Order: sequence, then structure tokens, then C-alpha cells
Amino acid sequence: MNEVTAGLLPEGLRDRLPPQAEAAAALLRGVLDTVASHGYERVQPPLVEYEESLTGRVGAESGANAKLLRFVDPVTQRTLALRPDITGQAGRIAATRLAHYARPLRLSYGGPVLRVKGTQLNPEREMIQAGAELIGSDGVAAVTEVLLLAVEALQSAGLETLSVDVTLPSFVGALAAGPWPVAADKIEAVHTLLDGKDVAGLRAAGASHYEPLIAASGPAEAALAALRALHLGPAFEARLADVADVVAALPADVRVTLDPTERHGFGFQSWIGFAIYAPGVRGEVGRGGAYAITHPDGHRETAVGFSLYVDALVDAGLGLSAARRILLPVGTSRADAAKLRAAGWSTVAALTDNADPHAFRCTHRWNGVEAVAIK
Repeated sequence: MNEVTAGLLPEGLRDRLPPQAEAAAALLRGVLDTVASHGYERVQPPLVEYEESLTGRVGAESGANAKLLRFVDPVTQRTLALRPDITGQAGRIAATRLAHYARPLRLSYGGPVLRVKGTQLNPEREMIQAGAELIGSDGVAAVTEVLLLAVEALQSAGLETLSVDVTLPSFVGALAAGPWPVAADKIEAVHTLLDGKDVAGLRAAGASHYEPLIAASGPAEAALAALRALHLGPAFEARLADVADVVAALPADVRVTLDPTERHGFGFQSWIGFAIYAPGVRGEVGRGGAYAITHPDGHRETAVGFSLYVDALVDAGLGLSAARRILLPVGTSRADAAKLRAAGWSTVAALTDNADPHAFRCTHRWNGVEAVAIK
């Protein structure tokens, strides 16, 4: 059996070193502080749960099963798993320990998640996830509140330019069950063809009437106009009006696009989902939407929420603060050191007379009276 090379980590895992580790912590604090200022109360679920708890609360459609890293608990002999996402855990807490709290219930969270494998766009398996869930409503007001909060949290983290891609995860299914009928065993095939924007495939499958949905994507205002022009009936018109109200509430400097058929990563969302992007950030920086939580008695409760990915912000160079590290020579009084820390300095106490400020990444040296910049 080959020994593991010293310092080698499993694929998809990494160490965060100074100063990026502190940047990650600062960004997580900042996001959660922004969310808390809007009345969202923090919960802290465990990193490990029973396998069924992590997959059953927001539905099998979430795809959580395929993301779980499982192992057997030596105490109970039951299968445990590391959480791949915290949304379902927040749902579990809302449906059990906080079931008696008034609705809508506003919860927030932040912490590490681990997945079996990464993706081509994001090969990392361990990530820091921060988010908020509004539980008890999925109406326009709730979706608007949550989406605006996600935008505000990202802007407060330093992302000035944002774009939001809106999708309608249940739209095609509703059409297939209503004005544009599709046999139950053919719906998945139509979904797949729409995912691939395959016009020829739709025609071959006898679903050419779904072609307009491919064209009805792009800038939100034009996409909504194209969908309204299809005259799908009162229920669909009302839903499109809801989407328009959500889009209209976003700041004017946020670019908004709409794709009514996009469903990748939106397996458990219902009438609306969204992904957030920013220049200079690899992949999406956040996603969310409306969904439902299953309670122990089987009833479903509406909710809406978002998750933000802190690592993407760190990799984009955000969260780094100007270093204020000062070397304290041997003999510096504790009182002077305390005053410097109270003034915002990070103090590094020298243990020898020849300590080099550069070696300890200090920007200043204390001369007994004032801070002297290191050249």
C-alpha cells in the first residue's frame, strides 16, 4: 500500500492559507451580518446527519443522493453522511424544532459542505456555503425579499456588477399537463431536448409546439413579452405577471435574463429559480428560488431561499483587508500592546532581540512611542 505524500490532499480539497483564510472568514461574517440585519436568525446544523435526513426534507428532486459522502456510524450502525448542502438542514429544523414558530420564519446559516465530487466548472468538493431561507411563503413578496437580500449581501461583499438568470423550473411540466399536452412518459424527453435547445429533436418527437420556448429566452423584458405573446391562458399569464413583478423590483444596474426551460441545478425549485453571476468570478456565485419543505406528517410547506458560495468570492480576490501587523520588540509593555490592539493593530510579540519584521509579515515595528513603517 503506497504511503500518502506529505502534504497531499484528496482531489477537490485544499488548504486556505493566510491571508485568504481570513478573507473567507471575513466574507462569511459580512454576508451573515447583512442577512441578520433583515431579521434572519442563524441556525447551526451539524456537519453530519443520518443519510435519510439529508435527502428527504426538500425532496428527491434536489439530487442530494448523488452528492452524499456516506459512512457507517460505529455507534448506531446506521448510515451517516456529510452534508452536501445546508438548505435541507434548515428545512428540517423549520419542520421539527421550530415548527411552532410563527410564519414566515426567517433563518440563515453558514458553514462548510462536502460533496462526493466536483463539477467541470467547480472541481472543489468542499465549499463554504452561506444562505437564508424564508419559510412559510413563496409568493411574489417573499421571492422579491429573498432575491434582493442575496443581491445586497453580494454587493456588500464587494461585487459591484451582478447579473441574475431567472428560470421557471415547473413551467414545462405545467404546460405538458395543460395547454400543450405531453404523455407522462415523454415529458422527460421533451425536457432533455429543451435543455439542449434541440429544435430538430422537438420536431422529430412531435413536440414542435414547444419550439417557441427556446426563442423566448434572453433579456428578461423581451423574454417575458415573447412568453405572453403565446397566449397560454389566465393561470400562465398570472404567473408571468408574478415573474415580471420580481424582475421589476431588482436594481436597475443588475442585468436580468430569463430562460423558461433551464432546470440544471434547479431540481427541487418550483415556480421560480435564479442563479447569480459576477464578472471575474468563476461560475455562479449564488442560486436560489421557491421550493417546498416536507413536514413529518407529510404536508408540504412553501419556502424560498438562496445560497451563496464564499469560496468563489475569495478566489476573486475579495475580503482581503490591508494588513496592520506590528512587531513588538522584547520588553514592550502589556499596556502598550493592549492599546495597539484596541486601535486595530494585530500585534506580533518578538521572542528574541533580532526578530525580523519581514519574516513575520509585519508592516510596522513599535519603537516604544509610535508605529514605524517597515521599508
